[in-house]
Amino acid sequence: MKILIIGSEGFIGSNAVHYFRRLGYRVFSADIVLKEEQGYSIINPELADFKKLFDRQQYDICLNASGVAKVQFSFNDPLLDFTLNTANVFNILEAIRQYNVDCKFINISSAAVYGNPKYLPIDENHPLNPVSPYGWHKLYSEKICTEYANYFGIATLSIRVFSAYGPGLKKQLFWDLYQKSLSFDTIELFGTGNETRDFIYIDDLLFALKLIIENADFKGEVINVANNFETSVRDAALIFLDIIGFKGKLVFNNMAREGDPLRWRADISKLQKLGYHSQVDLVTGLNKYFQWIKESK
Repeated sequence: MKILIIGSEGFIGSNAVHYFRRLGYRVFSADIVLKEEQGYSIINPELADFKKLFDRQQYDICLNASGVAKVQFSFNDPLLDFTLNTANVFNILEAIRQYNVDCKFINISSAAVYGNPKYLPIDENHPLNPVSPYGWHKLYSEKICTEYANYFGIATLSIRVFSAYGPGLKKQLFWDLYQKSLSFDTIELFGTGNETRDFIYIDDLLFALKLIIENADFKGEVINVANNFETSVRDAALIFLDIIGFKGKLVFNNMAREGDPLRWRADISKLQKLGYHSQVDLVTGLNKYFQWIKESK
């Protein structure tokens, strides 16, 4: 089976390249980074031409792991965030429609489409009320996938990823904690610490993708990808700080960052029906993440 991974140099994309190669897929990749590698294509970020990717090669699966996964960035540059997270999805699907109509397309969306939940756990039918431009742009990308499924018969599916972490991630909570631990005796984080997240280790996310490729309908649907386990930011931070051996103090400034949700816990019934079960708990995953940090210095 041939899979094209767009955004192959990012956190999810780079891990997906290695994972699907180990499974025996013929992996092709594309990103904006200049490098020489067989089966790799460079994309011009200012004038992305996705048609050439499909014009010269036919794929069974296209995984779109490109875009910007930074909520705060979407407030600073909403137009560029829209271009990378929404317009590019349209352009990729149009290229598939013209040149590779049998290719299944997986759009990596985000739990940010839900905003602050009205109930927990959050199922895929939960009202959608994003609290950031990033969340809205991810929601638009889902609608585009549904459009191409309904009107053009393209096999599409969007996954709403909750709080993914693991080797290769150089941003967000755990990376921030590690960097601050190198310089400060007291680490300060936004919020109260009572905010919650549904964490998923990268290996579990990739396992979910494998099951989706093998078993999902690809009719424009959306699927939550998480673990149905709610953990407070304070508890997660303390677990990681203990793992890295930090002896200082953790404090919260009680200031909410714009665009950050208060609580997350996903209903993953749809994913479980495809055969999903978590293989890496939070403590094990954070130990693996720290091991990667030490080895990548």
